[in-house]
Amino acid sequence: MSDISFDSTRRHVLGLGCERGTPPAEMLALAGEALKVAGIGGSELAAVASVDSRGQEAAILAVAVHFAVPAVFFDALRLEQETPRLKNPSAVVFARVGCHGVAESAALAAIGADAELVLGKIKSTHSTAAIARIGLQKA
Repeated sequence: MSDISFDSTRRHVLGLGCERGTPPAEMLALAGEALKVAGIGGSELAAVASVDSRGQEAAILAVAVHFAVPAVFFDALRLEQETPRLKNPSAVVFARVGCHGVAESAALAAIGADAELVLGKIKSTHSTAAIARIGLQKA
């Protein structure tokens, strides 16, 4: 598990993926949609997570700033370890990035073995989002 602070309220991680140069407004809109679909509020986020090749991507960093949470990043090898738990693995993403999913994998990796995927990948034109939460027994 990474250095994310979880508590009884902040139990969710928003996993994000995007094309280079994705407009921050698009990513913020998708993040809002993901939270709405999952039925959680921004105050329930503990972090946003993505692949390390997007560590300087303005859109992802804007989401972290908007929700006042840390942004954490993982290499593709670590994200690939989450493949058995993905709802939407993608051979196309594997060919481009080296893992079968970014948004779902990053959300799960940020939490670790106790993660539950509560929202599988959703998409906008240039970005993806998914949400995982720490298991109820760990809150």
